[in-house]
Amino acid sequence: MKTEDLIAGLALEPGFPGPRRLERRMILWSGLGALAAALLTVLVLGLRPDMGQIAGVASFLGKAGYTLALAGAGLWLARRLGQPGAQAKGPLLALSLLLVGGLIATAVELAMLPAGERAAQLMGHSAMICPVAILGLGLLALCPAMAVARRLAPVRPAAAGAAIGLLAGGLSATAYGLHCAETAVSFLVTWYGLGVLATAALGAVIGARVLRW
Repeated sequence: MKTEDLIAGLALEPGFPGPRRLERRMILWSGLGALAAALLTVLVLGLRPDMGQIAGVASFLGKAGYTLALAGAGLWLARRLGQPGAQAKGPLLALSLLLVGGLIATAVELAMLPAGERAAQLMGHSAMICPVAILGLGLLALCPAMAVARRLAPVRPAAAGAAIGLLAGGLSATAYGLHCAETAVSFLVTWYGLGVLATAALGAVIGARVLRW
């Protein structure tokens, strides 16, 4: 019997939780981790100084829309990869559109600036801190989500782990946005994206071990 067939058979066992039930659990526990990340961000790093202003709120919501979309793609992908035989084309297409859209927006923003100002726009004031903070905060959502995902039946555990890392990274990036006052689209796509990518990579490493059947 092939490994894929064995996993598919186990997933059909009466005591095996359904994908929707596991998805709800993953949303709950990763959401609690994201809430902890938000509280840690505010208490340790501090709320961004312009959050009380309309511009600050609009900037946060704009960034949160992108990072939450990445998290949503990760959740969708994790659910598909956790079901033997399920197709992952939909979430992969959505993720690709998000990434390509972000790259296009970055290129347009930088192209509109004089050449001498592009590096400063891209680097902002916290480029070296942002990805590390997102990765660290991401552990608060990654660990509980990975614990729930152990009840899934992924044929490719590393890929499933990366999807869960994408979910956790998107949530932690949203939490970090409560502190970060950077407003450039290029900064968001590059440095927030790097933090989310690092969390996804960590999820792949962990998933390859803990999600293996």
